[in-house]
Amino acid sequence: MAKKIKKVETPIDQKETFVSLQKNFADSELSVKEKLKTLYVLQLADSAIDKIMQLRGELPSEVEALENEVADLKAKSVEIAAVVDEFTKSISDNKQNIVDSDAQLAKYQKQIENITNSREYDSINKEIENQGLLRQIAEKNINDIKTEIANRKAELEDIKDQLSVRNDDLKAKKQELATIVESTAEEEKKLQAQRKSCASKIDERTLSAYDRIRSSVHNHLAVVTVFNGDSCGGCFNTITPQRLIEIATDDKLIICEHCGRIIVNPDFE
Repeated sequence: MAKKIKKVETPIDQKETFVSLQKNFADSELSVKEKLKTLYVLQLADSAIDKIMQLRGELPSEVEALENEVADLKAKSVEIAAVVDEFTKSISDNKQNIVDSDAQLAKYQKQIENITNSREYDSINKEIENQGLLRQIAEKNINDIKTEIANRKAELEDIKDQLSVRNDDLKAKKQELATIVESTAEEEKKLQAQRKSCASKIDERTLSAYDRIRSSVHNHLAVVTVFNGDSCGGCFNTITPQRLIEIATDDKLIICEHCGRIIVNPDFE
């Protein structure tokens, strides 16, 4: 008994055209006519889904941009609040430095009253001078930090105002998008199911080429019918009489030699 030869699948070439697919297009459980019809129905579903997406316009990207902006503002607000906390801690540290300096000054002032020689007097005077400078530095630091805190708090208020505006914008955009999505949800669900059903009947090689053509043309039409009796429904160039006959027979994959789209029998409409 002869062994059944297993068919070896050729890897999909992302650059191949529909011309190179013609030789194995007929090798399917579906007839060529049914396969062409399925491709046409797939195109109809995709086109209808495209229209739904067009209804949403730039809203999805606008919502995403606003969400990112709100997230950035919140992150910046948290960052500035952390800086204010650090500044507040620094003020506390500088206040403690002043207390320590005052304690040292009091000690040195008491010591200087009992000094008996000039050398010790000069030494303590130097310490008193140093503590006085340290106290002035601490006071200056406190004043500078308070100014910085005021600036940061003003920045926080500005961010708070921006967040209020952006959150209102985001809420409005989300509501607008939700309304559109809700109004088309049922139709989109049916179309997605139809698309999935059609895609499952088409071989991976043909489907890959179909998706590639759709993404490369401005109107996303990879499958078109004959226009006005003798022209491609995609680019509107004239089709030769021989090609028109081949399209009408529904037994061969025909592509437009001008734009590369699949051309199917107008009877499918």
